Amino acid sequence: MEQLVNLLKEQGPLTGKDLVRETGMDVFRAWKACYSCERIFNRLVSRRYLRLDKKVEGFARLSPSIMREFLNYTIIGLKADIPAMESKAQKLQQEIAAISLRKMQLAEDTVFRVMQEHPDRKIIIECAAFIIAGDVVFNMAHAEPRPELSTGELVKGSDLDIIIVADNLPEVLLNDIDQIVYREKYNLLINPALKEELDYIIKNMDTVRKQLRFDNFKSMVASKILYEGIFLGGSRNLFDHIKSLLKDFAIDDKIVSFEEKARQDRVVAEKILASDKSTVHDEELMSLFYTTEEKEEIF
Repeated sequence: MEQLVNLLKEQGPLTGKDLVRETGMDVFRAWKACYSCERIFNRLVSRRYLRLDKKVEGFARLSPSIMREFLNYTIIGLKADIPAMESKAQKLQQEIAAISLRKMQLAEDTVFRVMQEHPDRKIIIECAAFIIAGDVVFNMAHAEPRPELSTGELVKGSDLDIIIVADNLPEVLLNDIDQIVYREKYNLLINPALKEELDYIIKNMDTVRKQLRFDNFKSMVASKILYEGIFLGGSRNLFDHIKSLLKDFAIDDKIVSFEEKARQDRVVAEKILASDKSTVHDEELMSLFYTTEEKEEIF
């Protein structure tokens, strides 16, 4: 504990990641020390939002995980440095917002190219809605390098999660859209100046209506993503219709219920982890601290 206090006296406020790097401490022990010491203050800058996870009882958990929240979205300091903590927190929030804005603009540019390239673009614009989901819509995108699942190559942080919903589009046009978007995905991945991962799915309105029944895990995830999704391009009327259907199926009430459970579980998890009984060797407890998979599939 004194090691952390002395470090913060010398260097001033630090992010969790910087603190771990400077001390060489295990992440869990560093988090536990920071949240147990009355002399150390923590300033959280992240927004917590719902994730659905098969490995969690009841499927509901909060993102970021406790570990990622501590490393990337927490400013740690002493009482005397609270003004400096606030200043550093504001700067970090601005950085996160800038990353989110850049990724949103990149997604918008990508969708614009997809729609403009096809000779039947008017039909596509009238009959397909392009929707973005994921970290970007919460203004919480990050640029931490991580391996892309299919190739193992490093990409720059949060995915661009794009859902394309079509209504009465011929199969040939759906295939064309798929090919164009896949090419954009490939270009974003191999471009050394970008190194972005685009994750996308194309589905029709019949699929959307089936998924809104909310009767299995994949349908729950799909409904949640549509509930959170933001319009990128294409048919605004179709997008508004999808949002209207979400209300008809009471998806908002279901999501709120999941969010409340996730928040309650996070409070309990933090209390357990901060207690004297918890150790880094307890696998069950550590599953509360981090998730083995931060990625959420889209369906």
